[in-house]
This record gives sequence, C-alpha cells and structure tokens, in this order.
Amino acid sequence: MIRLGKISYWHVHAWDYTNQALEHPETEIAAVWDEVPERGQAAADKLGVPFYANLEEMLAQGDIDGVIVDAPTNRHHEVMVAAARAGKHIFTEKVVAPTVREVNDILAEVEKAGVKLTVSLPRVNEGYTLAIMDLLERQAVGKVTLVRCRLAHNGANAGWLPEHFFSLEQCAGGALIDLGCHPMYLTRLFLGELPEQVSAHYGYVSGKEVEDSAVAVLTGSEGAMGIVEAGFVTPHSPFSIEIYGTEGSILFTIPDNKLLIRSDRDQVGGKEDWEEVDVPASRASAFHQWVEHMKQGTDATENIQLAKELTMLMEAANLSASGRRPIALANLEQ
Repeated sequence: MIRLGKISYWHVHAWDYTNQALEHPETEIAAVWDEVPERGQAAADKLGVPFYANLEEMLAQGDIDGVIVDAPTNRHHEVMVAAARAGKHIFTEKVVAPTVREVNDILAEVEKAGVKLTVSLPRVNEGYTLAIMDLLERQAVGKVTLVRCRLAHNGANAGWLPEHFFSLEQCAGGALIDLGCHPMYLTRLFLGELPEQVSAHYGYVSGKEVEDSAVAVLTGSEGAMGIVEAGFVTPHSPFSIEIYGTEGSILFTIPDNKLLIRSDRDQVGGKEDWEEVDVPASRASAFHQWVEHMKQGTDATENIQLAKELTMLMEAANLSASGRRPIALANLEQ
C-alpha cells in the first residue's frame, strides 16, 4: 500500500484528491499537515489519521511514500522542495508555482531526489481532448491558425468560492491562474507549439483583489494565435473549444458534449456539412498515472513539460496585464 501525506486543505479540490486516494486500491491517506492548524486537525480527525503541525515532522515519517499538495499557490515552492528533499513523491494541483524560476527550482530538486512528480491537468485526459488531438495529428483541418478556449463560472458573484481564492498573495492571480489554467494548457496543446508571446487583459467586475475575468492572446512563431478566456462572474457559460485551420474547423462545447468537424479535405468527414465525431472514453486520471509512475519507476515527462509551460504562460499573462504590454516568454526569468 502506498501511504500518502496530505499537504493542506486550502484548495477547493483538496477533498476531491483525498477521495481519489481513498478510492484507489493501492493508496491511502496516512497523515495531514495544513498551514491552518484548525482546518488540518479537522481533516485529520475526519480521516482518522495523525495531524502534524510541523511539515518537516510529517515529511520525516519513514512510512509516508508521497504527498498530495493542495497548499496555497505561493507556498508550492516551499512545500514541494521540502517534500523532494525528504524523498517523497509529489502529486500537485496546478499550477506548479507562480513563476518559471520557482518551477525550475522545484524540478531540479525532484530530479536530484529521484522522486516522481505528476501535476493535475485533468482536461488533458478527457475523451474530447484525445479525439481533438487525433484529428490535429491527422491534419484534419490543415494548418491550425487559431485556437479559442473558454471556461467560466460565477464563483465570485455567487459567493461559493472561498474568500482566500481572491487573495493575490496566496493565489498569484484570480480567474486566469485558477480556472483559466484549463483553457490555457489546452490551447497550448492544440496549437502544437509553445507560443512566443502573451498579451493579457484582466477585468475586475466584482471589485475583488484579483481579476474575475480575463482574456489572454497567445502568438506563435508562425503566426498562429490562441485566445484563452476565463471568468468568475458568469453563471451560464458553456465550456467551449474552437479550432480553426486552413482547411476546416473543429468545435466542442459542454453541456452539448458534441465534437463537430467540417473540413475541405476529401479524406475527412464533414465536407458538405458539420459532422459529429465520436469521443472516446477518457484515459486514466493524473492521480492514477502518478501511482503507476511510482510503481513502475517511470517519469511523467510530457505532463511535467506541459505543466512547466503552463506556468510560463501564466507568468507572462500576469506580467502583461499588470504592465499593459505583450510579454515574450524568452524574457522570463529562468
């Protein structure tokens, strides 16, 4: 049995990952640490496991194999470096850290310690993403020219997001770095390359310290563009993916759950009209993949690279919005 320590219940998905660990036949939660002792003690009591007020003490336990990180974003560097140095495998909520400099530091410690790191980028594993990537790999719409992806909810104006999710210090941003992570990594994936430049604009409709709506435009080396949209103030906003190429277009939306294509290519359906594409089952979750990496001694190479690039894009977006200018990724501090 793989025994896991839980690092914080700060994140809204902390219990989701706890439940994944409890439901997996080969993992269990063995201990809890939280930067808010009362919250951590309550979680530990509920789970029937020890609570550690000192993170180093929990990490020193020889019977703990890995940790699940749901701490505030600004503490990710601190807790993951400590976990790696203690020889613990790491599963973490996105983003890895607010800056690429911190990410590189974490990755260096992970490599030095030989522990297995996996980052939760859940929509990469969804069936619609797998189907879209198959279409793009077959060049079903020709050369991609524009990707647009939107994800929004009403957490800020409906009051169901915890107040600490609007802390610039803890979160390093608002709607984009939290919810917008998903359309950001999907847009980068569908573009097929890491964009060279980011230009972002933030809105503050609800008066929070962090942005509650955001748009980021990504520009690639060959002119292809990505448009990433995220918001905390929209009650009825479908998750949408639009991909446009030189020979066709791909559309996907939730709640419709329909993947559509229309292409001028003879070998691809939908030339005369939009055609629905079958969506396969989702593949194993990031948590399940992490367990396999620990068991098999393999590395989540593609996952980690995409997660690093996600931080690069987020850092550039924050700098762009605050400075009101485009930011080249090559100019980020490494």
